[in-house]
Amino acid sequence: MEKAKISLKQLFTMIVLFELGSALLVGLGLEAKQDSWIAILLGVMSGLLLFLVYGYLFRRYPTLPLTGYIRAILGKYIGWPIGLLYVVYFIYLASRVLRDFGELLLTSVLPHTPLLVINTLMILTVMYTLYKGIEVISRTSEIFFGALILLGIVGNTFIAFSGLIDVRNLLPVFENGFSTVLKGYLQTFTFPFGEMIVFTMILPFVNVPHLAVKTGIYGMIFSGFLLTLASITVIVILGVDMAARSTFPLLTMIGKINIAELIQRLDPIVVLTLIIGGYSKIAVYFYVAVAGTADLFKLEKQSVIVIPVGVVIVLSSMMIASNYSEHITEGLKIVPLYLHLPFQLGIPLMLFFVAIFRKRFRRSGADKQSGAAHK
Repeated sequence: MEKAKISLKQLFTMIVLFELGSALLVGLGLEAKQDSWIAILLGVMSGLLLFLVYGYLFRRYPTLPLTGYIRAILGKYIGWPIGLLYVVYFIYLASRVLRDFGELLLTSVLPHTPLLVINTLMILTVMYTLYKGIEVISRTSEIFFGALILLGIVGNTFIAFSGLIDVRNLLPVFENGFSTVLKGYLQTFTFPFGEMIVFTMILPFVNVPHLAVKTGIYGMIFSGFLLTLASITVIVILGVDMAARSTFPLLTMIGKINIAELIQRLDPIVVLTLIIGGYSKIAVYFYVAVAGTADLFKLEKQSVIVIPVGVVIVLSSMMIASNYSEHITEGLKIVPLYLHLPFQLGIPLMLFFVAIFRKRFRRSGADKQSGAAHK
């Protein structure tokens, strides 16, 4: 592994930016309609429980990344292929996030620029950061975090004075029963809170290991609060129907602000906010894919595979769907069931129970040996 350390503050900012990332871009939990904020809160709670599982595995193997302790728990011949699958999973998700933000820029500010050019330019900036290592990524996240909070305060101030807020759009609560909320919850559980699986590759770099899991929990809670606030804001301004029909609800919402015919066209605030989140999320996925590959193939320098992995991510972002509508449908209907649940929930739970069993088995064996020695 790379010889580097990151602080708890840097871990916190990385988690918040990662969680917000593409979750701000799409209408999170809108399958629950005006109860989307409830679905997000339920997703946060479930995500926290799942993160405790990741935390247990980290405490058992504090110096190993996910690809390392998979082999330690399941053995080389089973663990290595599963570790490779995780690398492919991270690369695929990086390409999905890259496609998300390429489409955003294509729609909002660069309508005549080829998508391939946009995606390539974005991935080149990420690659430059990756060459510098995890410490530079974490320092960058501190700067971006401050910028994101400032943009959020400015945007919400304008929203408060826009005269567009209608809290009746949040009513009635549970209009369509809990089943609708459950649909939204299943989405928010895997995206974005289940995606915290990527930080199992980063936790070994934290300079205060015994506080790493607690910091991760704080980061998830804070990002969950911001996502809930964003969901409520979108609904009270756009209403459920318009928010559900919009490709980028947050962008549509900010475009409606017009204060005294003087303050309008505030789209750059949202676009910049989303670019910061998207860049941060792509960087984390890209980095863990590179780190996992280096760990599996025992490479001395991670930098030698940055360009090949970057090329794969760009090409994958262009090939995963023929248009944005197909891309979104795949992301909401197929990816959660066939990719997120196995990689975020299924395999980690298997590792969790196998690790507990092996720990108890060793303890039982040690007790028997101790008893035999006394005899």
